Amino acid sequence: MTVAALFVDPTGIYSQPAQAIAWDSGPAPQVITWDSEKDARTYAGPHPVVAHPPCQRWGRFWHGSTRRPHQYRLGEDEGCFAAALTAVRNYGGVLEHCADSHAWAWFGLTAPSREGGWIKADDFGGFTCYVEQGFYGHFSRKPTWLYACKTALPELRWGRGAQRLHPVALAKYGYEKARRIGIMSMVGGKDKTKIREATPPEFAALLLSLAQSVTPENGEGGLR
Repeated sequence: MTVAALFVDPTGIYSQPAQAIAWDSGPAPQVITWDSEKDARTYAGPHPVVAHPPCQRWGRFWHGSTRRPHQYRLGEDEGCFAAALTAVRNYGGVLEHCADSHAWAWFGLTAPSREGGWIKADDFGGFTCYVEQGFYGHFSRKPTWLYACKTALPELRWGRGAQRLHPVALAKYGYEKARRIGIMSMVGGKDKTKIREATPPEFAALLLSLAQSVTPENGEGGLR
């Protein structure tokens, strides 16, 4: 099966060989990557998708940094989330976004529980859940919301992981500030954004397996 990976880094995990994605569940799908240069907003099928639309205008700091608030307007992502949602609904697959994304309310999706488990998200056959990428190899907990349509709905590693504090921040600032700034803020260098946003191989394999499970029979979600 062929899977289209939308809004991804063309040199990232989805462009790697199957063994790099930790694929161990039968034949690996062929993955076609769509990045900003290819303009994933124009994707028109026919393959199921794994979509990673940008979170910047939908997350906690959608308005800009705390030093310069209200630089931006909520949801102005040049139509990326809307296009990703349409692709998942039309061709099946899964969309990944930051937990507590304002896009869920904006597009009328039901927010999932932090305790885990798939719940019905809308009247288009979509289901949603809360999962942490830290259970799948990310260096932080990285709380995440998924929206899946026409896929199987497997049991995932539900719930909230243990708190993760950077030892340097803990030693330098103490517990309260280390907890407040979070472990992701301690990643620096020119590739800090790429490192923070990277999808762990095991999590990429999970998302691809969801897309690979798309069948007409899963039109209303294939809970298992």
